[in-house]
Amino acid sequence: MLRAVTAPFDTVRTEQLTKLYGRTPALVNANVEFRAGEVTVVAGHNGSGKSTLVQLLAQLARPTRGAIRYGSLEGRAARPHVGLLAHASLLYPDLTGLENLELYAALYGRTLDGVRERFELGAFAERPVRTCSRGQLQRLALARALLSEPTLLLLDEPSTGLDTKGVARLASAIRAERERGAIVVLVSHDRAFAADLADRFVHLERGRVVDADEAA
Repeated sequence: MLRAVTAPFDTVRTEQLTKLYGRTPALVNANVEFRAGEVTVVAGHNGSGKSTLVQLLAQLARPTRGAIRYGSLEGRAARPHVGLLAHASLLYPDLTGLENLELYAALYGRTLDGVRERFELGAFAERPVRTCSRGQLQRLALARALLSEPTLLLLDEPSTGLDTKGVARLASAIRAERERGAIVVLVSHDRAFAADLADRFVHLERGRVVDADEAA
């Protein structure tokens, strides 16, 4: 059973958040609030700014202007409380899956108790990560992202490479994180998958927030 979040913050709020790459705007004056115990789906076409927003929330990029408030925390002070599943697995390719997870667990003062069972990590987790399939890699990366029991969980196209069973397992994990009280931000091109999980939608277009609404 997952422990409830003992959270240093229960909202994440962006204020006039802007990111420029040279003169090209990737995100412009974004004002969004993400709340505990909710799955917020960030939707939009390719190039709309979705991944840029995730990178900024994860503190992997610095905004050109504006701010992100993690409750009363700002910037790097929030990083230990953020879990990220992105396009890159953030795993060391020459270590086995379990060695990677043991390393991350040690960094966060956690253990791997129950992790293999929860994510159904079979014999592939004992092989070097570079030998794993895309789906196996996603399962390991999801386990890594959740090891710290994050307050803010960021998921950028998490169903990529997963089969039907893997997608169901992922959806179950996301629901469990919402029930635990985490703030979940989800980017997905799989509309049915996203709609099934969403409590709220934030729609981006050309780097701007054009709509934010509750899921039907």
